[in-house]
Amino acid sequence: MNVSKTLLVIAGPTAVGKTNLCVQLAKTLETDVVSADSRQLYRELSIGTAKPTRAEMQGVTHHFINSHSIQEVVSAGRYERECLALLDELFCKKDIVILTGGTGLYIDALCFGLDDIPAVDSSIRDQLMARVATEGLSLLQNELRERDPVYAAEADLQNTQRVVRALEVCLGTGQPFSSFRRQQPAKRPFTIKLCALDRPRAELYSRIDLRMDAMLAAGLLEEARTLLPFRSHLALRTVGYQEVFGYFDGQYDYEEMVFLLKRNSRRYAKRQLTWFRHQQDYQWFAPDDGTAILNSL
Repeated sequence: MNVSKTLLVIAGPTAVGKTNLCVQLAKTLETDVVSADSRQLYRELSIGTAKPTRAEMQGVTHHFINSHSIQEVVSAGRYERECLALLDELFCKKDIVILTGGTGLYIDALCFGLDDIPAVDSSIRDQLMARVATEGLSLLQNELRERDPVYAAEADLQNTQRVVRALEVCLGTGQPFSSFRRQQPAKRPFTIKLCALDRPRAELYSRIDLRMDAMLAAGLLEEARTLLPFRSHLALRTVGYQEVFGYFDGQYDYEEMVFLLKRNSRRYAKRQLTWFRHQQDYQWFAPDDGTAILNSL
């Protein structure tokens, strides 16, 4: 391990203030920012992912923003491989690189490696996807809670792919999905400093509501309309687009759509916080604690 090289991870829920803090840290450290957001890497997704604007980046180089097309599928495994290759390059010039985002699975994949999940019969996934279509996701969520309460307690159960993936392993192996987690983290050729951001809950939720209002004013509906041909893509089966698609489908009116966007975004932030509190040993900071973070390095 090259202990002189450090990956500074700044994780946290949506709207907590990661972008602004990371830009200030990057300026101080004279380094780059690498995004660990599973949707901001897609060029076609901007408003609905709260992608940082060029002005917000303030001249700091950001990687894995607008790096791929929605016509591709970027799995956690692919992200891990491509990001490790990028870090090899960046660490030739930088002693510290900042990794930031709210996709816990991507952060874990890069820092600790992916779990060694056994292969299962593909017909199980087909059956589960058929059940989602006919029975709805909630029944599968309940089944996952019964079969693997450990994973269900921290997973994003609104994410159809993750629920189906966990259930297919449970059904195919007869063992909980969580039992296959990697016991020993993968060795990385750099030191990892784990930091996470949080705010008082009421303050965070208020920021989320205001952000959603800003997204709608910026043209979220128009952006979502251009993405209708890709609505089955995993990146679009998430908060911020699914609610708009439901509105397009006539499932509810505009006011209900706005209510759902805000409520589901708040719930997503709560799940993100649960993930980071349960996954690894993060040190927690307020978003204005940049000096404390620098002093902890």
